[in-house]
Amino acid sequence: MRKYAKAVMAATLSSMLVLSACGGNNNAPSGEQGSNTGNQNANNGAKEEGKLDPYKITLVYPASAPKDLELVQAEMSKYLTEKINATIELKPIEWGSWEDKTNLMKVSNEQFDLMFTASWYFLPQDVTKGQYIELDDLMAQYGKDIPGVLGPDFLKGARINGKLYALPTKKEFGQGFGFLLSKKLVDKYKFDVNGVKTIEEMEAMFKTIKDNEPDVTPVISSKFANTWGASNYDGIVAGLSVPRGSKEIKLSDNLEDPKYLDFFKRMREWNKNGWFDKDVLTSDSEVAMTMIKAGKGFATASSLKPGKDKEMSVSYGVDLVQVETAEPFTTTGDAQGAMLGISRTSKDPARAMMFLNLLYTDEKLINMLDWGIEGTHFVKKGDNVIDYPAGMTAETQTYPNPGGWMFGNQFISYLWANEDPNKWKQFEAFNNRSERSAILGFSFNQEPVKSELASIANVENEFIDALFAGAVDPEKTIAKWKEKRAAAGFDAVKAEVEKQLAAWAQNQQ
Repeated sequence: MRKYAKAVMAATLSSMLVLSACGGNNNAPSGEQGSNTGNQNANNGAKEEGKLDPYKITLVYPASAPKDLELVQAEMSKYLTEKINATIELKPIEWGSWEDKTNLMKVSNEQFDLMFTASWYFLPQDVTKGQYIELDDLMAQYGKDIPGVLGPDFLKGARINGKLYALPTKKEFGQGFGFLLSKKLVDKYKFDVNGVKTIEEMEAMFKTIKDNEPDVTPVISSKFANTWGASNYDGIVAGLSVPRGSKEIKLSDNLEDPKYLDFFKRMREWNKNGWFDKDVLTSDSEVAMTMIKAGKGFATASSLKPGKDKEMSVSYGVDLVQVETAEPFTTTGDAQGAMLGISRTSKDPARAMMFLNLLYTDEKLINMLDWGIEGTHFVKKGDNVIDYPAGMTAETQTYPNPGGWMFGNQFISYLWANEDPNKWKQFEAFNNRSERSAILGFSFNQEPVKSELASIANVENEFIDALFAGAVDPEKTIAKWKEKRAAAGFDAVKAEVEKQLAAWAQNQQ
């Protein structure tokens, strides 16, 4: 989706703006609710174990409503009634209308308990408005198993100004970077994808495809510029970052970095070589997968994790292989990439936290949410391996996965028969080898320079797509960008970032 792609693209160079939480009182209108709400509601709703009043938990998340939603919801409710005397209302909202509908829910003070959120999808803004309650005390009382499941790094990266407002999914902790390739063409030309580690080796493949496949575009979309930036910089805002591998916490301006300019010169050469698709300025991952499936494309850039190629192969119905051109890297944005927050309008935050605790620890519950009902939507093939029941396929299933990456603990989610049975072990190894940013856990508060940032974002939008696509001369374009950025108030933003970063670093020591 273009909106999603633009959000992720902006995160590469600017990161997401993480803001400070506002105070307030229990009678405040939307956007002014205080942090005490969760504890007060928790005391109202939580009773001694075994003496809980019945309660319906509402979970709001972005997804299409599957045919058997109510069937799964009823089965989950039956199970939750036994566990915490609660039922569940699953409330998926289509991605296309997610922003409008959830914003209306928030400003109208609609009652709900849990909502999907992320650093790239409104968490910073919502924290500032007081939409989500603080979770540390609730977790200590009703989610005691969660810290042991997530571990200190996940929790450190999830914090905003030292406080938890949402809990991250336990999944890949960081991003790998590289390409998804058409397996058909990889096999045809006997490309050794296992040995590839550099961009130069990928370029040899692109040249082979360009020279021998006149109807195939070597690279679909300009997303590689996005993934390259994310693999080399922990972006904060406005092109200010801390470069990967930094041993000290020192701010860098991407537009002044020779490495940055050299990369965009490379993208210019790719464009001149005819390796990009004709719609490179606007094409996205959906376009790329459609072209690869139709035999019209060879590669598209992607953030990577173990088994990403198999997941995408199932989703799009085309055989893919992945190639990693950069080792995984973990930033605050990665730690906050998929989270669930408890709304200030929840009537029983304690029960919501009990439910969250189960999502991290209860294998039966998380797999019902992820895959549906055993025997109806899947059958067990092993301890943690499942497949479709006889007569059912990916096309005819009635409870397609709503987004398991959004919920709880992926490491206790069942694997499909076509996935690597060692997938979760590979995830553990991936997470362990992912390099932590020097500023993991740092969140920038945009409020002091909000107007300057809006102006700088407009300037960035004027230049960034064409640079990503290699459609313009990098030196001339970056020079113009810097000039307009300065007039938009860049120096004030830089000074504010340096001030906040220095204060954060001092607190870490």
